[in-house]
Amino acid sequence: MQVFTPSEVTKHATNKYLSVLVAAKYSRVLNEFPRDRSRSGEKKLTTRALEDLSAGEIEYRVVPRRRPRGE
Repeated sequence: MQVFTPSEVTKHATNKYLSVLVAAKYSRVLNEFPRDRSRSGEKKLTTRALEDLSAGEIEYRVVPRRRPRGE
């Protein structure tokens, strides 16, 4: 199992919490694509997402939350 340190994942994200959220959303996107089930050595999607984030291969933007009307 590969271990990702907070300093590795925060190189391309603002903080460690945002980096985990970005990697989680990206792994959900990866889950939508068909995979080759015959390969037994395939990495888990969360590991792939954290590797891609650490390598700077994921582009993202933070969208501010909209407040509901009436508040």
